[in-house]
Amino acid sequence: MSGDSPRTAVFAYGSLVDPASAGRTLGRPVTPLPATLEGHCRRFSLYRDNRRSEKTFATPDGIVPAIVLGLNVEPSPEAVTAPNGALIEVDDAELARLDLREMRYDRTDVTAAVPAAAAAGFERVVTYVAKVGHFATSPPAGAVIIAAYARTVESAFDRLGPAEGVRYRETTLPYPVDLIEGVLIADAIPPGNPRDW
Repeated sequence: MSGDSPRTAVFAYGSLVDPASAGRTLGRPVTPLPATLEGHCRRFSLYRDNRRSEKTFATPDGIVPAIVLGLNVEPSPEAVTAPNGALIEVDDAELARLDLREMRYDRTDVTAAVPAAAAAGFERVVTYVAKVGHFATSPPAGAVIIAAYARTVESAFDRLGPAEGVRYRETTLPYPVDLIEGVLIADAIPPGNPRDW
């Protein structure tokens, strides 16, 4: 990552912590560096219309849930424990690919909230925060979480380190709605974007 742009990292706090998932989007191997996001909390407060988005999932018995939830970080000065995650170095072209993946989120500068950034040599840190139209203060009726997403995130934090998996669960779980085994039934998913949730 060179040139005149500041050395930049994305703070990953959900499925991007998984090197395989992030690597598919960025098109290269990824080595996440553990970090925390001070002054924030992590919740399942991102929602998408499962019936009208670029991907639609059904349960194995054919029921199509209306809403699917995903993780989000929110400013929370009163948060006792900062959510953990990982820094992944990115360049401008890779940020454009992440913007496409995180289409329901706004890319937001959080450099001042990531104490590990300076020590790792990053001048800028961004993360993805739910757009106003995709933010749910509480889970909408009938909302679900795709089980593959939940498993991927938990496994990613466990691989980041035993303490990281514990901290993820302490700052995020229990799940606020039911988990379902999702079956993809409609697909207009951009290349490099997740297909399992």
